[in-house]
Amino acid sequence: MTMRRIDLQPLEPFTSDFIDRTGAFNPGALEAATAIIEQVRQEGDGALRALTEKFDGVAIENFRVPGEAIDAAMAEVDPDTLEALRHAAAQIRDFHERQKQQSWFFAREDGAIVGSKVTPLESVGIYVPGGRALYPSTVLMNALPAQVAGVERIVCVTPPTKDGTLDAAILAACKIAGVTEIYTVGGAQAVAALAYGTETIRPVAKITGPGNAFVAAAKKLVSGDVGIDMIAGPSEVCVVADETADPRLVAIDLMAQAEHDPLAACYLVTFSDAYADAVEAAIQVHLADSTRADITRTSLEDHGLIVVCTSMEQALEAVNVIAPEHLEMHVEGAMEYLGAIRNAGAIFLGAWTPEAVGDYVAGPNHTLPTGGTARYSSPLSVDDFVKKSSIIQYSPAALKNDARAVVQIATHEGLWAHARSVALRLKALLDAEQASVAGSAAAGVEDGEARGE
Repeated sequence: MTMRRIDLQPLEPFTSDFIDRTGAFNPGALEAATAIIEQVRQEGDGALRALTEKFDGVAIENFRVPGEAIDAAMAEVDPDTLEALRHAAAQIRDFHERQKQQSWFFAREDGAIVGSKVTPLESVGIYVPGGRALYPSTVLMNALPAQVAGVERIVCVTPPTKDGTLDAAILAACKIAGVTEIYTVGGAQAVAALAYGTETIRPVAKITGPGNAFVAAAKKLVSGDVGIDMIAGPSEVCVVADETADPRLVAIDLMAQAEHDPLAACYLVTFSDAYADAVEAAIQVHLADSTRADITRTSLEDHGLIVVCTSMEQALEAVNVIAPEHLEMHVEGAMEYLGAIRNAGAIFLGAWTPEAVGDYVAGPNHTLPTGGTARYSSPLSVDDFVKKSSIIQYSPAALKNDARAVVQIATHEGLWAHARSVALRLKALLDAEQASVAGSAAAGVEDGEARGE
């Protein structure tokens, strides 16, 4: 097994031309998702049943998972897994509690009050993928920040297993994370149901969570009618490794991302061909024991890239061009380079911080920007489950203070009523002040006359 390799010359820049990314979805997925969404909008639950039987091969009559099934799942999951989920949930909840923002107000000297009112979303839908693997961790990473934010209705949709049931660990994670409704439906049809509603599933305000190309396409199509977190493409990792890094650990960290999906992208940024050879040799050894060897090998051969750099500065510039979902700094003094990293979804520093800890238990969210979107977007957070309203209250003094500027700008923009709405109020204030002054003067004269002055 060999990965594509690029040897950069001194001072040679790494450019986006070196990257061969697979998009979140293709035109075929977009076309199929469009038809599926329209079918669900027209036929409701009937479409969900037909599409679930067509794509998942199972007949589902009642999509909602009853409470007793969730309680039974808690007893069915082995105690060690249940304890691990609770341990992860506690640390994820603690991290996201620290992201919470309160409404705030500020009073200016002229009496104006401005501020921001923070309000939880009323409802969110969480998509939890099935297929090649089962992801109770996705439940925790999406539902817990929503719960921390104060969302009252948290809906989980996830495709059925081959026997028509749901994985007990996913149900247990839903219970732990405060999910209020669970439905056995996946694919683009689940996204459509969350966005527009059916007889069984009420629509939500926002949809979060990863999925395959059809789910990603469906989220793109419904965006605007409902909120979405992001359009997630294949998973990515970039490992920067110097000569102090154990090639066996670097190899297994690359494989940990590659085993997700044949389309997953893995980047190794290092400083010698000899070291790159050592990592590839270690991958070959690990593959002999892997239970997902075919997926891993396909990912690394088709979408893997080794970049051999001549300096750390050149390596960090390559990282910023790649803008990876996950970045491992498997180098000596990793913290020293943090300031130079501009584009990465999550940054893992040092030999003792494999990306897997971030996937499950560290606390920060594992729903991260993919496909280079870390150049402008951020991990899922509590902010994704609240909305903010600006608060403005002016006093007479504040309006008088700002009126001329408002009128000037509005007039320049040709917006007559904007300017007039302020000018009328300003005139009323000035008239009232003049009347008050005149009244005070008259009262003074009368008082003087009364005293015979």
